[in-house]
Amino acid sequence: MNQRPLLGSVALYAAAALVVCISVGPFLYMVLTSLKTGAALFDPAIWPKQATTANYTALFEGAQPFGRHLLNSVIVATVTVGGAMVLAVTASYALGRIRFKGKGLLMLTLLGVSMFPQVAVLSGMFELIQALGLFNRTLGLVVPYTIFTLPFTVWILTTFMRDLPGELEEAAIMDGCSPLRIIFQVFLPLLWPALVSTGLLAFIGAWNEFLFALTFIVEDDQRTVPVGISMIAGATAYEIPWGSIMAASVIVTLPLLGLVLVFQKKIVSGLTAGAVKG
Repeated sequence: MNQRPLLGSVALYAAAALVVCISVGPFLYMVLTSLKTGAALFDPAIWPKQATTANYTALFEGAQPFGRHLLNSVIVATVTVGGAMVLAVTASYALGRIRFKGKGLLMLTLLGVSMFPQVAVLSGMFELIQALGLFNRTLGLVVPYTIFTLPFTVWILTTFMRDLPGELEEAAIMDGCSPLRIIFQVFLPLLWPALVSTGLLAFIGAWNEFLFALTFIVEDDQRTVPVGISMIAGATAYEIPWGSIMAASVIVTLPLLGLVLVFQKKIVSGLTAGAVKG
């Protein structure tokens, strides 16, 4: 009688272990490779015989201003998430709590805009960036990043906003609260799990974006991390510095891991909100 549950548990833990190995394996290989130099990079042994941080040191002392690229990515991703969250919260309130004609068509339009690939709007976005005088400026990337982030964040937050109790809004209106006060003082504390989960996804999108950053930025000190890593790979014509590339990839991944670990409870709450009702 107990054989089937035991086999089911073993299969479940085996599947979980397989998922962990597939997910963590590449990152672990990347970390271990970043601790190798010279001929050791081509050693089939996974663990380095003589671990060294020379790749990390060379990364910040090389011709490419990697530290500046890292700072640019932090600034652009943070400003993008902040601006997108403010706009998305106000838009989601209008779409989720206010009745007006054409709301369904507007939601479908938002969903349709998010389906366009970046390359399809690259030329038009280039003209917009030049017209705004933001070409070759790091903060200019905030404009296209926010445009591509807003449809997703508005769509997700509208779902959460629609499920909030209507009694809270009615009580706030009876107390004389304005719509902005209702949004930021009544609903915002309840939306934190949703804001954290969508904000993290928006941050990852802005942090990893490559095409716009490559097209709209020319000068080295204005580039972001993804383009900076590609420049490291193309800096040498005859030899690719795998150690430096792996070290840069590790450094770029660490902020995302840190954010997930810090906000993991909020992320889980945001992703599972609304899954169980009653």
